Amino acid sequence: MLETMHQKALLFILLAVGLLCIGLAPACRAQDQNQDEDADVEDDLDLDLAGTEDNDELDGEEETPPAPKAPAAPKVTYKAPEPMGEHFFAESFDRGTLDGWVLSKAKKDDADEEIAKYDGKWAVEEMKDTKLPGDKGLVLKSRAKHHAISAPLLRPFTFDSMPLVIQYEVNFQSGIDCGGAYVKLLSETPGLDLDQFVDKTAYTIMFGPDKCGEDYKLHFIFRHKNPKTGQYEEKHAKKPDADLRSYFTDKKTHLYTLVVNADNNFEVLVDQTVVNSGNLLKDMTPPVNPPAEIEDPDDHKPEDWDERPKIQDPDALKPEDWDEDAPAQIPDEDAVKPDGWLDDEAEYIGDPDAIKPDDWDEDMDGEWEAPQVPNPACESAPGCGPWKRPMIDNPSYKGKWKPPMVDNPNYQGIWKPRKIPNPDYFEDLQPFKMTPFSALGLELWSMTSDIFFDNFFITNDRNTAERWAADSWGLKKAAEGAAEPGLAAQMLTAAEERPWLWIVYVLTVALPLVLIIVFCCTGKEKKKTPAAEYKKTDEAQPDVKEEEEDEEEEDKAEEAKSSPAAEDKSDEEEAAAEEEEGEKAATTEEKEDDILRRSPRSRRVRKD
Repeated sequence: MLETMHQKALLFILLAVGLLCIGLAPACRAQDQNQDEDADVEDDLDLDLAGTEDNDELDGEEETPPAPKAPAAPKVTYKAPEPMGEHFFAESFDRGTLDGWVLSKAKKDDADEEIAKYDGKWAVEEMKDTKLPGDKGLVLKSRAKHHAISAPLLRPFTFDSMPLVIQYEVNFQSGIDCGGAYVKLLSETPGLDLDQFVDKTAYTIMFGPDKCGEDYKLHFIFRHKNPKTGQYEEKHAKKPDADLRSYFTDKKTHLYTLVVNADNNFEVLVDQTVVNSGNLLKDMTPPVNPPAEIEDPDDHKPEDWDERPKIQDPDALKPEDWDEDAPAQIPDEDAVKPDGWLDDEAEYIGDPDAIKPDDWDEDMDGEWEAPQVPNPACESAPGCGPWKRPMIDNPSYKGKWKPPMVDNPNYQGIWKPRKIPNPDYFEDLQPFKMTPFSALGLELWSMTSDIFFDNFFITNDRNTAERWAADSWGLKKAAEGAAEPGLAAQMLTAAEERPWLWIVYVLTVALPLVLIIVFCCTGKEKKKTPAAEYKKTDEAQPDVKEEEEDEEEEDKAEEAKSSPAAEDKSDEEEAAAEEEEGEKAATTEEKEDDILRRSPRSRRVRKD
C-alpha cells in the first residue's frame, strides 16, 4: 500500500511539474520568437568587438599577446524604412529635421489670451530610453500647452473603390495624465492654410488614443456631409470592447492602424491586433442616416388627456372607527421603574475639577460654568433623573386614511406626438465616400510631455502598410523584445515593486506540494486479505473461504479437547468426528481435481 501511495505522489508531482512547464511555455515561445526576430535581422547586427590595445615592445623580451575582451551583446542596428508600393504619405523623421512640416501660428478663439497660442514645442529626437539607436521621431515637448503641427500629403486622398489605411506609432514615454495622441486628416478645401491650423479646421477623419483620468479612449471619428443641407456632422465609432489601459501605461511603442474599406466596414488595430470593428452604417453614433419619420413638433397633448392608470376610489368611505388622531407611540403601561433608580441625581453634573480660566471676562463671556461630565453616582445605578415610562408602538394607530386605488376607467395611455415624414430624411448607402483630404495634422493639448510619434503612413493598400510596419515598428519591437528581461527577472522586479507578490509566489509553489503530500501520504494502510497474499500464477489455488472454515473448525476442536467435557466423550463421537473430517478432505480433493481439469493449461490442443 505504501508503494502505491508513493507512486501516486510521484505521479502528482510530475503532473504539477508538467502544468508549470505548460504555464511557462508561452514565455519560452516569446523568447524563442524574439531570438528568431533577432536572427531575421542578422544582417543588421552590429557586433562591436572590443579591439585590443597595442603593447609596447620591451627591450630583450618578446611581445606578450594582449588578452582578448568578451564581445559586446548584439544590438539591432536601425535602418530607416523605405516606402514601397502605392502611398500618399510616409514620414519616419530619420532626416532629423521638421522639413516638410508646418507649425501653426494661430490662436484659439474660445481660450484665454495666455493659453490661446499654439506655442507648444516640438522636436525630432530619439526616445529617452531607446532600444534602437538612430531611430528618431516627433516628440511633443511641452506640457499644459496647445500644440499644432501638420504636413501636406504627396497628393490628395480620394475615396473611391480602394480602402483607406492609416497607421503610426505612439510611445507615452512619461506616461499620460490627461491628453491625446490622435491625428487629423485635414479636408481638402480651397481655404486650407496649414499656418492657421486650429481645432476648428475642417477634417475628414480623427483617429488615435486619448486619455483623461481613468477614461481610456481610441477615437475613430469621421465628418459626414448631409446631402440635403450640406452641413457636416461628426460620427463616432462605438467604444472598443478591449481593455486599452496597458497601451497608455506600459511605456512601450504601439502601432495604431485604421482600415476603412469601400464596403463601409472598418477595423481599428493596435499592434496589428483588431480591437474594434464595425460598419459605418450600423455602428456609428449618431447614425449616418436620419429616421424616415419624426415626431410632429406642432402636435400638442389635449388638455383632457388622462395619463393616470390608477385613481382613488371615489366610492370609498372612511371607516367610523378610524382614528386619525391616535399617536404612533404611547407609554408602556406595563413598564416598572428598576430598583435602585436615583431620581434625585442628575445624569450629568458640573466637573468638580474644572477651574475657571484666568482670562475669563464675565462681562464679555457671561457667567462661567464648569463643563458637564457624567455623574459618578450613576455608574453603579440603573439610571438617574426622573424616571419615564418607555415608549412603544400604538396598536391602535392607523394614520391618515386614504381611499384605495382602483383602475382609471378614463385612462388613455401615455401621450406621444404623432409621427410625420422627416423633411430632412436622406439615405446615404456609401458613407465611405467621404470628403477628400490633403494633409495630416496633430492638434493636441496634453498635461504630460515627451509623447513620441513615429512612422506615419497613409496608403490604399493593406499589404503595403504591413510591409512598412514590418520595416519600422517590427524592427523596433524586435529591439525592445531583445532588451526585455527573462521571466524570472520580471517576477523579481515585480516583487520588488510590490512586496506582497512574494506571498503569492510562496503560496503558488508550496500550496500544491502540501496538498499532494496530504492527499497521498496520510491515508490509512488497509489490512491485506489472505487472497491478496497469493501470487498470480497458473497453478490452481485452494478456495480461501474453505480454508478459513477448516481453520475455524480446528480451533473449535482444540477448544473442545481442552475442556473438561471432552474427556467424557464417547468413542462413538470421536469416530463420527473423524469420519466427517475424512468426508471433507475427500470433497476438497475432488474440487482441486475439478479445478485442474478446467485449467486452460490442462487442455490438449485440438487437431484439425
